[in-house]
Amino acid sequence: MLILIAGPYRSGTGDDPEKMAANLKRLEAPSHALFEAGHVPMIGEWVALPVWHAAGGRAVGDDLYEEIFHPVAGRLLQLCEAVLRLPGDSKGADNDVRIARERGIPVYFRLEDVPGCAVTTMA
Repeated sequence: MLILIAGPYRSGTGDDPEKMAANLKRLEAPSHALFEAGHVPMIGEWVALPVWHAAGGRAVGDDLYEEIFHPVAGRLLQLCEAVLRLPGDSKGADNDVRIARERGIPVYFRLEDVPGCAVTTMA
């Protein structure tokens, strides 16, 4: 499945680039496990950031940023087959979940609930 990983990116950072980069790393953390399970992980910022830069985006939260970031997620959700919602406050990720549910797309809140990603423990 193509799985959108949704969670905090800008939320709670005060637009601090280092905090936003740390949030992106947290979003990326489950990507390898999803890939190993046969899925294709997707993060909206992987698409939105280069589009925003190419369009001349200069400041986080500028008009161009607002025109690109949330619409990218909506467009990706036309293609994605599931959402993995990571913990943390995020209006954007909450909106992704809302859109997914409206479209009948499964939403997972734990990596181990994603098909093929079951965590096995050794006794």
